[in-house]
Amino acid sequence: MLNLTDITVRLGGRTIIDGATAKLPPRGRIGLIGRNGAGKSTLVKVIASQLEPDGGSVDMPRGAKLGYIAQEAPGGSATPFETVLAADIERAALLEESETSHDPDRIGEIHERLLAIDAHAAPSRAARILVGLGFDEEMQHRELESFSGGWRMRVALASLLFSQPDLLLLDEPSNHLDLEAVLWLEDFLKSYPATILLVSHERDFLNNVVDHILHLERGKLTLYPGGYDAFERQRAERQAQLAAARVKQQAEREKLQDYIARNSARASTAKQAQSRQKALAKMQPIAELVDDPSLSFDFPNPDELRPPLITLDMASVGYGDTPILQRLNLRIDPDDRIALLGRNGNGKTTLARLLAAQLTPMDGGINSSGKMKVGYFTQYQVEELDRDDTPLQHMTRNMAGASPGAVRGQLGRFGFSGDKATTKVGKLSGGERARLALALITRDAPHLLILDEPTNHLDVDAREALIQALNGYSGTVVVVSHDRHMLEMTADRLVLVDQGTAREFDGTLDDYISFVLSKDGSGGKGGASKADRKEARRAAAEAREKGTALRKAAKAAETELARLQAQLSALEKAMFDPANADAALTKLTMTDLMKRRAEVSGQIEAAELTWMEASEALEGIEG
Repeated sequence: MLNLTDITVRLGGRTIIDGATAKLPPRGRIGLIGRNGAGKSTLVKVIASQLEPDGGSVDMPRGAKLGYIAQEAPGGSATPFETVLAADIERAALLEESETSHDPDRIGEIHERLLAIDAHAAPSRAARILVGLGFDEEMQHRELESFSGGWRMRVALASLLFSQPDLLLLDEPSNHLDLEAVLWLEDFLKSYPATILLVSHERDFLNNVVDHILHLERGKLTLYPGGYDAFERQRAERQAQLAAARVKQQAEREKLQDYIARNSARASTAKQAQSRQKALAKMQPIAELVDDPSLSFDFPNPDELRPPLITLDMASVGYGDTPILQRLNLRIDPDDRIALLGRNGNGKTTLARLLAAQLTPMDGGINSSGKMKVGYFTQYQVEELDRDDTPLQHMTRNMAGASPGAVRGQLGRFGFSGDKATTKVGKLSGGERARLALALITRDAPHLLILDEPTNHLDVDAREALIQALNGYSGTVVVVSHDRHMLEMTADRLVLVDQGTAREFDGTLDDYISFVLSKDGSGGKGGASKADRKEARRAAAEAREKGTALRKAAKAAETELARLQAQLSALEKAMFDPANADAALTKLTMTDLMKRRAEVSGQIEAAELTWMEASEALEGIEG
């Protein structure tokens, strides 16, 4: 499907990709991985023809359609639903032409093509994709300019998925998604019918979606079969082989050097010594694994405090006069490891800000230890770092009065030693800026560490290093993340933020994932009391009853759609291919056929609307 041959890219005088070659399997789902700064996004841009390589070629089958998300998020007065539908350029053009063309032959060709591309099912398909990415009915029909950049990038992703390219290029598609949307995307990609090249740093996502790993390292590409875990095993074996080869090569090098030193001056052996010298000069060194400072995370441990750290008692919190979360009853103790779950927009960040004392309760109470120090990490802190200052300048300002040694020591915990400490932030990678933000918020050894999507700029190895550092940290951790592996490895309490409140989720992360994927509202067992559980069961029974009726309505609409589309196909065959049409229909005049076709098309639109309304209502109940 896609052949990369000797791709070389130089940026700013530095070689980023150096003669990279790979042959990707047709209909393969390939995960492109590599360390931060390895050149993954650069390679994707080369494949997408957005960047001209300095050498080499990219070859795809003639006529194959490539899909790639542009850097700019869509905007303007169009709605997400309209934007996604418009992404199928051929369908939009055919529909427009069908409204203006007066040539019966051309009209026939248009409708044959619309049938071939399943154009009539496009609205329901667009709606399903948007729902999967978190857009309810109301959100689908709001103007794009009313959404944040992250939500508009979701629309861009939905448009790309809807357009169904032959080669789907995805560069960190989960960065703007919550866990629930990531689970939906994972399920969608597993059944995608064409080739996928996916850049991701999420171990579970890669394991569950891809069937090959394409590793970009030191400018070269290596293709491995299997998911990420299989890649790690194969890479470890390869590194062990390289280590053994280095030992063997070093022994050979020392043997040659010893021979040359002993025999160069002797006439009888000078020729042999010169031969050994040439062999030594041609011996290419086997690269050693280097100690990477970007894997350095070391959170300073706080002094001990008596429990509880924080207690919420029927607290409400929000903005202005509008509460976002109410009836909050939550206790946080030292050593707690809590993951906040729930869709974006449900209030996870609002709860995090309340715990960090950035918001005060509108009602109810909050009690916290007076000696407690909090470190709160958000993506905004990464974005707001002064690009013209160095890590040393940032830390010196934030540790006013501390000795230079203490400042350097805190930076060193996070890999900023030597020249890195005096490199301007604007020249640091996204992962390095995230490490600097973590270094800054932990400078006082906080008792409570609140992390809101800390892994967005970190590669797989850096995420593993962060997980290890958190597990070695003696304080309390509250984390919001769409990275399942991180949640599994760091959290032992799950709190579901949903329906205007937050409650304990009684189960494991696997239970929660099953709950989300099954859309079973009875799967949440986090009621705080017997009365709450009874009410939840009653509500679930009502939802099941209503869901049964809606499923019947949706099924009936699907059956009606299939019947009507068969009618439409028969009418169009009678209009444009009478030799193969139903005999009864060929007796009708063209005017009667066109009139019947218009009636059936209207009935199809009504049936589609009925199906969509039933499906969306069902999503609302089951979501």
